[in-house]
Amino acid sequence: MSEKTTTANNESKSKKANTIPLKEAQRWAKRWAKKEGHYNKHHNLNAFLIPKADLLEVLAEGIDAARAYIGVDDNGVEKLMIVGTKYDPITGIYVDMISGTLGNSAGGEDNIYDFTEPCPPASDPESPLNS
Repeated sequence: MSEKTTTANNESKSKKANTIPLKEAQRWAKRWAKKEGHYNKHHNLNAFLIPKADLLEVLAEGIDAARAYIGVDDNGVEKLMIVGTKYDPITGIYVDMISGTLGNSAGGEDNIYDFTEPCPPASDPESPLNS
Protein backbone atom coordinates (compact mmCIF):
# COMPACT_ATOMS: atom_id res chain seq x y z
CA MET A 1 0.00 0.00 0.00
CA SER A 2 1.40 3.37 -0.88
CA GLU A 3 1.59 5.86 1.95
CA LYS A 4 -0.28 9.02 0.99
CA THR A 5 -0.56 12.08 3.17
CA THR A 6 -3.40 14.48 3.76
CA THR A 7 -3.13 18.05 2.62
CA ALA A 8 -1.53 20.74 4.70
CA ASN A 9 -3.81 23.22 6.47
CA ASN A 10 -3.31 25.83 3.76
CA GLU A 11 -4.34 23.45 0.95
CA SER A 12 -7.82 22.36 -0.10
CA LYS A 13 -9.66 20.55 2.68
CA SER A 14 -11.64 18.51 0.13
CA LYS A 15 -8.56 16.44 -0.68
CA LYS A 16 -8.54 13.15 1.21
CA ALA A 17 -5.76 10.72 1.92
CA ASN A 18 -5.63 7.62 -0.24
CA THR A 19 -7.82 8.84 -3.08
CA ILE A 20 -7.16 8.32 -6.76
CA PRO A 21 -8.55 10.19 -9.76
CA LEU A 22 -11.43 8.71 -11.75
CA LYS A 23 -9.27 8.27 -14.86
CA GLU A 24 -6.81 6.08 -12.94
CA ALA A 25 -9.63 4.07 -11.31
CA GLN A 26 -11.15 3.42 -14.73
CA ARG A 27 -7.78 2.23 -16.06
CA TRP A 28 -7.35 -0.17 -13.13
CA ALA A 29 -10.88 -1.56 -13.45
CA LYS A 30 -10.41 -2.05 -17.19
CA ARG A 31 -7.12 -3.85 -16.59
CA TRP A 32 -8.83 -6.21 -14.12
CA ALA A 33 -11.63 -7.00 -16.57
CA LYS A 34 -9.39 -7.31 -19.62
CA LYS A 35 -6.27 -9.07 -18.36
CA GLU A 36 -7.50 -10.98 -15.32
CA GLY A 37 -11.25 -10.82 -15.06
CA HIS A 38 -11.88 -13.81 -12.84
CA TYR A 39 -11.10 -14.45 -9.20
CA ASN A 40 -9.62 -17.85 -9.96
CA LYS A 41 -6.90 -16.20 -12.09
CA HIS A 42 -5.75 -14.51 -8.88
CA HIS A 43 -4.73 -17.68 -7.09
CA ASN A 44 -2.99 -15.84 -4.25
CA LEU A 45 -5.69 -13.20 -3.67
CA ASN A 46 -8.24 -14.05 -1.01
CA ALA A 47 -8.89 -10.74 0.78
CA PHE A 48 -8.01 -7.06 1.07
CA LEU A 49 -6.71 -5.22 4.14
CA ILE A 50 -8.57 -1.90 4.58
CA PRO A 51 -7.26 0.67 7.10
CA LYS A 52 -9.79 2.05 9.61
CA ALA A 53 -8.91 5.70 8.88
CA ASP A 54 -9.87 5.31 5.26
CA LEU A 55 -13.18 3.63 6.10
CA LEU A 56 -13.97 6.56 8.38
CA GLU A 57 -13.25 9.01 5.53
CA VAL A 58 -15.69 7.35 3.15
CA LEU A 59 -18.33 7.10 5.90
CA ALA A 60 -17.88 10.82 6.68
CA GLU A 61 -19.05 11.69 3.17
CA GLY A 62 -22.66 11.16 4.26
CA ILE A 63 -23.09 8.05 2.15
CA ASP A 64 -26.04 5.67 2.13
CA ALA A 65 -23.82 2.74 1.12
CA ALA A 66 -20.42 2.05 -0.43
CA ARG A 67 -19.55 0.15 -3.57
CA ALA A 68 -16.26 -1.66 -4.14
CA TYR A 69 -14.70 -2.02 -7.57
CA ILE A 70 -11.82 -4.38 -8.32
CA GLY A 71 -8.84 -3.20 -10.32
CA VAL A 72 -5.18 -3.87 -11.03
CA ASP A 73 -2.77 -0.95 -10.60
CA ASP A 74 0.15 -0.05 -12.86
CA ASN A 75 2.42 -2.39 -10.87
CA GLY A 76 0.14 -5.41 -11.32
CA VAL A 77 -1.15 -5.26 -7.73
CA GLU A 78 -4.83 -6.07 -7.18
CA LYS A 79 -6.78 -3.14 -5.69
CA LEU A 80 -10.18 -2.64 -4.14
CA MET A 81 -11.49 0.85 -4.96
CA ILE A 82 -14.28 2.16 -2.72
CA VAL A 83 -16.78 4.87 -3.67
CA GLY A 84 -19.62 6.30 -1.63
CA THR A 85 -23.16 5.97 -2.95
CA LYS A 86 -26.47 7.75 -2.43
CA TYR A 87 -29.81 5.96 -2.65
CA ASP A 88 -32.16 7.24 -5.37
CA PRO A 89 -35.70 6.43 -4.18
CA ILE A 90 -37.14 7.00 -7.66
CA THR A 91 -34.95 4.39 -9.37
CA GLY A 92 -34.20 2.25 -6.33
CA ILE A 93 -30.49 2.38 -7.25
CA TYR A 94 -27.53 3.32 -5.07
CA VAL A 95 -25.79 5.86 -7.33
CA ASP A 96 -22.00 6.27 -7.18
CA MET A 97 -20.97 9.66 -5.86
CA ILE A 98 -18.71 10.28 -8.87
CA SER A 99 -19.22 13.30 -11.08
CA GLY A 100 -17.84 11.56 -14.16
CA THR A 101 -15.06 14.09 -14.68
CA LEU A 102 -11.73 12.62 -15.69
CA GLY A 103 -9.43 14.93 -13.77
CA ASN A 104 -5.94 13.72 -13.07
CA SER A 105 -5.37 15.17 -9.61
CA ALA A 106 -6.16 12.88 -6.72
CA GLY A 107 -8.61 14.27 -4.22
CA GLY A 108 -10.48 16.45 -6.69
CA GLU A 109 -14.27 16.51 -6.73
CA ASP A 110 -14.60 12.75 -6.44
CA ASN A 111 -13.25 10.51 -3.72
CA ILE A 112 -12.34 7.10 -5.06
CA TYR A 113 -10.47 5.41 -2.27
CA ASP A 114 -7.43 3.27 -3.03
CA PHE A 115 -6.50 2.22 0.45
CA THR A 116 -6.19 -1.50 0.25
CA GLU A 117 -3.47 -4.10 0.35
CA PRO A 118 -4.03 -7.51 -1.23
CA CYS A 119 -3.92 -10.55 1.02
CA PRO A 120 -1.49 -12.16 0.77
CA PRO A 121 0.96 -10.63 1.51
CA ALA A 122 -0.99 -8.54 4.07
CA SER A 123 -2.78 -11.62 5.42
CA ASP A 124 -3.19 -12.93 8.93
CA PRO A 125 -1.48 -16.32 8.58
CA GLU A 126 -3.42 -17.65 11.58
CA SER A 127 -6.88 -16.62 10.30
CA PRO A 128 -9.32 -19.52 9.95
CA LEU A 129 -10.50 -17.91 6.70
CA ASN A 130 -7.14 -18.51 4.98
CA SER A 131 -7.17 -21.70 2.98
